[in-house]
This record gives sequence, structure tokens and C-alpha cells, in this order.
Amino acid sequence: MLRVKNIDVFYGKIHAIRRVSLHVREGEIVALIGGNGAGKTTLLTTISGLVRSRNGVIEFRGKNISREKPDRIVRMGISHVPEGRLVFKPLTVEDNLLLGAYHRVSLFSSRGVEEDLEKVYSIFPVLRERRKQLAGTLSGGEQQMLAIGRALMSRPKLLLLDEPSMGLAPTIIREIFGYIVELRDTLGLTVLLVEQNAWSALKVADRGYVLETGRIVLQGPASDLLNNRDVQRAYLGRDLDAEVPID
Repeated sequence: MLRVKNIDVFYGKIHAIRRVSLHVREGEIVALIGGNGAGKTTLLTTISGLVRSRNGVIEFRGKNISREKPDRIVRMGISHVPEGRLVFKPLTVEDNLLLGAYHRVSLFSSRGVEEDLEKVYSIFPVLRERRKQLAGTLSGGEQQMLAIGRALMSRPKLLLLDEPSMGLAPTIIREIFGYIVELRDTLGLTVLLVEQNAWSALKVADRGYVLETGRIVLQGPASDLLNNRDVQRAYLGRDLDAEVPID
């Protein structure tokens, strides 16, 4: 579904992404893990058209989208849930959700928008309860649900999720990752998940990539990465070589 081929991204003289290639198959959850400053967010913003690669190719469903505008990329079926959620705090929950369908609404038609609104409410019942509440008054977990729900209103085929666990309590993190699996299993969504919480991401993912200083340094099935000593040492808080066996 998505194929990134040898892209380089610069911020001025800073080489943020270095010859990165990856792919995401339809129906997969693919995790992209790495430390702060590794380039994870830059990679997502490049895929969604907010940042331009200097070279390389990004293909979505066989079409080169490397130079497409962000709104066109949304219309093609890619929705991006940004780091920090970025909900419109002065607006109600429902108005935030309706903004996610902006490209589908005209003066003459809003076909399917109400149906999709009900679908989001069925996935996230708390949003139905809060539909007239200002988004800025929601908890962090509720704002994350709202940000995901807003993205779903564009009817995406591919969902780009940037740090959905950021700032959330462990119980809420488990709930959010449960919703991610549900979106894949019930709606057939494909997900590219950027996450510093490597354990949670790899537990729900089919495959994963490890990004360090703008380069892909490891890739493979999520179960293999969970058992990789380098990944455990760097991202999972374990050093198997330093552990003393108990007789």
C-alpha cells in the first residue's frame, strides 16, 4: 500500500532523514520506533506532504505522491494524527470531528458524514457523551480519541499515528493501543505507528522498523524486534547480557 524509497529530508543544512526506505502492506500495523531526534515525526510529515523530501519516491497504492499537496494526500486516503493531538480546543468535540470531513462537504452535499460520525461515536462512546463539550476540557486520553476520530472522518485507508501514548497514564495507553488494533480488525485500516513506547507499539504491530539519527538500522517482524538484544537494551529498558541468571 505504502512504499518509501530512498528518501532524504533536510531542514536547512540538517540532514534529518537519510536514504530511508520502508513499506507498509494493506491491513498491517507497522511500528516505527526510535529515540528523540531520530527522525520519526519528520518521516510521517514527509509522507503526509507537510515536508518535502529532497529526493527519493513515496508511493501510495502505486501512485507517486512525493510532490502532492497535503489536502490531496488526505483525499487519496492518508490521514495523519499528529504528535500532541492538536485538537481545536475552543471548538466542541463534534465540531472537531466534522472538520475531519471538510474535504467531503460542499454547499450541496455532505453525503455519509452523519453516518461516519455515528461510526466514530460507536468506536469511542465517550466522545458521544462529550459531543457538545469543548475539546480543550477533555482529558489527555479523550483528546487522543478525538484526534483519531477526526482522522477517521476523512475515510482513510492508511492512518499515520504519531506518538499516541504521549503524556498518558499506563491504563489509558493500553486502552488507546486496544483501539488501534480494533481499527485494523473492524474497519480494515492500515496503520503506520510512530512511538517511543517501543514495547506497547511492538506488542500490537505486525512488523517494525528502528530509526536512529535518520537511518533505518533494524527491521523485521515485531516479535523478532521484541526479542532483539539491541532493541531491548536501547528501547525496552532491559540488558539481557547484564542480567544474572537465578539458579
